Amino acid sequence: MAKIKILVLPSDRTGVGKFRSVEPHIFLQNKYPEDFHVDIDYEPKIDDDNYWKNYDIVHFHRTITKDYDSTPALIEKLHKWGIVTVGDIDDYWLPTKEHPAYAMILNNKLHQKITANLRAAQYITTTTSIFAQEIKKLNKNVIVLPNSINPNEPQFQAKTEPSDKLRFGWLGGSSHLHDLKLLGGTFNLLSSLKDQYDLFLCGFDVRGSVTEIDQRTGQQRQRPIRPEETVWAKYEEIFTSKYNLIDEDYKKFLLTYKQEPYPNEKFYHRVWTQPVTSYAKNYTKFDVSLAPIKNHLFNRMKSQLKVIEAGFYKKAIIASNIGPYTIDLKHSLKNGNFVDGNALLVNENRNHGDWAKFMKKLINNPTWAEDLGERLYETVKDTYNLNNVTDTRAQFYKSLV
Repeated sequence: MAKIKILVLPSDRTGVGKFRSVEPHIFLQNKYPEDFHVDIDYEPKIDDDNYWKNYDIVHFHRTITKDYDSTPALIEKLHKWGIVTVGDIDDYWLPTKEHPAYAMILNNKLHQKITANLRAAQYITTTTSIFAQEIKKLNKNVIVLPNSINPNEPQFQAKTEPSDKLRFGWLGGSSHLHDLKLLGGTFNLLSSLKDQYDLFLCGFDVRGSVTEIDQRTGQQRQRPIRPEETVWAKYEEIFTSKYNLIDEDYKKFLLTYKQEPYPNEKFYHRVWTQPVTSYAKNYTKFDVSLAPIKNHLFNRMKSQLKVIEAGFYKKAIIASNIGPYTIDLKHSLKNGNFVDGNALLVNENRNHGDWAKFMKKLINNPTWAEDLGERLYETVKDTYNLNNVTDTRAQFYKSLV
């Protein structure tokens, strides 16, 4: 039997491209070299018919062409040639108004263009069963291929240094301000315990630009963003209670935004951003992952990647009892006592107090945090191992050709 030829069109060279396009297909070809030939192309030859006819399957994330409008017609052409199209999507197509990309997506009608592409494709792959049910309103041929981890990847093999304090951490990107606001007041409630635990904010980044509009002329100009204007500065205010939980000298140092060590760092730790190939090593800095998300449609359709990453690092997790975090997590506290489970889950109506309550419980019972990490590892180690998810992908692709 001839090899199945797959063309993979990632949406970017980092982030989602890594998890949804590049790594899964490199792993596929390496594991099944006799069955598949994979090409990954960031600049496909859109107008070259012979280019497309080399392939049996075209896998794309959200869109094939940068001009979203032209993708449905191209998909139709591929189908006429007998080429199978598999669209992939990992996030709901229209975020909430508070998301930084909302205005850009709405103004350019990208959400409508993405859904048009999903309708046109023969098959859709996505991250969770929850999101799959939503996508089925557009296209009934939906297959769940979850985000997964290659445990042999170096960034998932780093060792956690021991500590005499329990360490809590958050690791993420720049679109989570309203999620992190759920933690507002939490660290103040724990102020009497701040000598007993450490807090890590990972991914800190002050790069970027802002657009200024002259109100008189309407002229626009871009300038580099000032560090204190970034969303990360707002994140830091939440974690330090507007710097009231740290001493004045440390506050002054943090407000210089220098990427260098502070000689007497206590309680709060700023961790600067890392490339997508090494960011997961930040899980070695803490013992308990904090995963707050606000309850709305966009978040409910998200993947449970934070759960998966924490699990592979054997970290405990305190998470919002919302959407993707309800798939694998089971609450482990009842009537103030620890019971079977693999996480601590915060209900939406308890955001004002339970984050602090659960953190305090683990600070006073650090061995339970270790036990929760082991339980979470057992939950995710097989289901979200890239090796096993690749087997499912291979069977799916073979069924198409």
